[in-house]
Amino acid sequence: MTTTPTPKATGRVQEREGTAYLVFERTFRAPIADVWAAVTESDRLVRWIGHWNGDPTTGAVTFYMTAEAADAPAETIHIDECDAPRRVVMRSARPDDHALEWRWEIDLAEADGVTTLTFAQEVGDSVLAESVGPGWDYYLDRMVAAENGEDLGLIDFDDYYPAFVEHYRRVLA
Repeated sequence: MTTTPTPKATGRVQEREGTAYLVFERTFRAPIADVWAAVTESDRLVRWIGHWNGDPTTGAVTFYMTAEAADAPAETIHIDECDAPRRVVMRSARPDDHALEWRWEIDLAEADGVTTLTFAQEVGDSVLAESVGPGWDYYLDRMVAAENGEDLGLIDFDDYYPAFVEHYRRVLA
């Protein structure tokens, strides 16, 4: 029987060009190309968060976040930068305010057979961080489990939220 370790709040705040980002890291004993596929290929993403369709060379795809609900609404993800297999920068309308955007940055680096994924999301305040932080800890732990062939059913969002709210309130205070 596989047991899942108790999840931990891992996000930290980092200022990038005058903007606050929540930053998360995960490591994989895998080549960079494999981890790149896990975050960019639809058939790999679906294992832990959702899937997309469309042609990414146009600069946008339609994304369906199926980890939350099978009938999640589609959203357009704009691809602003892609330097395979090292960096991708994306954005979409925020679900709480379509006049604003989410912005994500994914950076990968490989050394000695280990690839480090650094995921960052722009956040403006602690209220946003309180929901975004636990969410990304949850999704990134799902990614690690999916890539390790573990049972994603053992990862429960209730272990992340509201348990991590105070951590993210503090890191952005």
